[in-house]
Amino acid sequence: MIDFRSDTVTKPTKEMRDIMYNAPVGDDVYGDDESVNQLEAYACKRFNFEAALYCSSGTQANLLALMAHCERGDEYICGQNAHNYKFEGGGAAVLGSVQPQPIENEADGSIPFSKIAAAIKPDDCHFAKTRLLSLENTIGGKVLPLEYLAQARDFVNTHSLALHLDGARAFNAAVELKVDITEITKHFDSVSICLSKGLGAPVGSLLLGSPALINKARRWRKVLGGGMRQAGMLAAAGQFALEHNVERLKDDHENARYLAQQLSEISGFTVDMTNTTNMVYATYTSSINIEDIAEALKQQGILFSPSKQLRLVTHLDITREDIDTFLNALSAHI
Repeated sequence: MIDFRSDTVTKPTKEMRDIMYNAPVGDDVYGDDESVNQLEAYACKRFNFEAALYCSSGTQANLLALMAHCERGDEYICGQNAHNYKFEGGGAAVLGSVQPQPIENEADGSIPFSKIAAAIKPDDCHFAKTRLLSLENTIGGKVLPLEYLAQARDFVNTHSLALHLDGARAFNAAVELKVDITEITKHFDSVSICLSKGLGAPVGSLLLGSPALINKARRWRKVLGGGMRQAGMLAAAGQFALEHNVERLKDDHENARYLAQQLSEISGFTVDMTNTTNMVYATYTSSINIEDIAEALKQQGILFSPSKQLRLVTHLDITREDIDTFLNALSAHI
């Protein structure tokens, strides 16, 4: 299959599978899994944090961060389009009794600091206590500038808030900005890093923070059923991804730009050319029956998610030739 639905669909390479097969394992809940311990230690050095926790998913890592930063009845501020608000099942509210306060994102993905300041609740028993600002980078494929992240750090310091990064695709941002990942993560009190999207591991995310925060998150991970046993095979794949699959993300970005340019030349499609990483967003005229086209292309081994605004995602299993095959098949059905 040529699959444009998401970068979550990547499959481990043979080399990664060999690493997984030979990984030393133990019971991670007891702290005995060598590969998990090695990954967490490696992550601390790689991201310049004191503590790290291997999690089953990015949703879990974000939820653990929110529950570790906030108590029941507290509040976190995020963007209206934030994944940990819009696409993670309301977990913070449902499982953590933590209230989200979403604010409309600007076109570039940022949240205006003036609106964040206005949303911070007074210290009054009528209101939830505002504890945390959560940002996402990349968000909708767009990169938040380093200057904005520095301003966010100054803002939370001024307002006595903590700062969390949903960094599911933070490496995409770093590669696009041509900086080391620590130039992004250094501004945050906690960071989640997904290993199973563009980096190509089969499962898992990391949560990074202070020892106190990670100890609290580790307990919540157990409460939420996230304590894993012989998880080393998965952790070893995650470490391999961090060590070998970062620089190649630029190939995904170049392929996305190629896809965007070529798609924009097909009659009936309007493409958002402002995205600079691995996502292409497009709208189309009412004469195009996108549902029928998606079904027809599925029969040809090409997958994408039909919706009012198309999102096409490039990743390590998408080549330039795959893109041409998709575009030719799409054109044939317009």
